Amino acid sequence: MKKENEKYSLSKMYLKEFSLINSEYDITFNIVDIDIDKMTITVAITNLGKISVNKYDLKKDKNENLFFEYGHLLEKINIDDFEAIND
Repeated sequence: MKKENEKYSLSKMYLKEFSLINSEYDITFNIVDIDIDKMTITVAITNLGKISVNKYDLKKDKNENLFFEYGHLLEKINIDDFEAIND
């Protein structure tokens, strides 16, 4: 667990971004908070020009990678797919 806490520390993950491409539009996620001990993640979601902040439960897949599920189709969003965006 300590290794995971270091890998997913908030200082390393804060505001990292992931874009989900839906058939109609893009949804952008930015990490606001991540708590490995409680297995939760808080993300800012930009969808159709609106921004919301939601907290999700983190889960582990068979390879021990962390993810959360989004939307009514429970789209799997892997934490390792988030990237730092430099403008």
